[in-house]
Amino acid sequence: MSDIKIKITDREGISHEVDAPTDMNMNLMEVVRAYELAPEGTIGICGGMAMCASCQCYVQSNHHLPEKSDDEEAMLSEAFNLKENSRLGCQLNISDVMDGLEVELAPAE
Repeated sequence: MSDIKIKITDREGISHEVDAPTDMNMNLMEVVRAYELAPEGTIGICGGMAMCASCQCYVQSNHHLPEKSDDEEAMLSEAFNLKENSRLGCQLNISDVMDGLEVELAPAE
């Protein structure tokens, strides 16, 4: 099993350094849920289909991440609290290149 470290700042402003497995086909939203870093029912409402933006996060570190898909771009264009560094956690599959990634969860509203 291969794990990477990710720093996630929750919606209360508390920073958490977590281990994320690269061999389980998980995405960032699922990691947040697994560590219960957001109240149940407030993240990943659509189940990771890029249809709700409840898993929006702000990428704080300078990582080369995959380009946004058309679905992700479309959903973010309708999201509240959008920033230039906004991404949907459900669209960021955990991989080795994400080691040391730093993200902040966007507000729930």
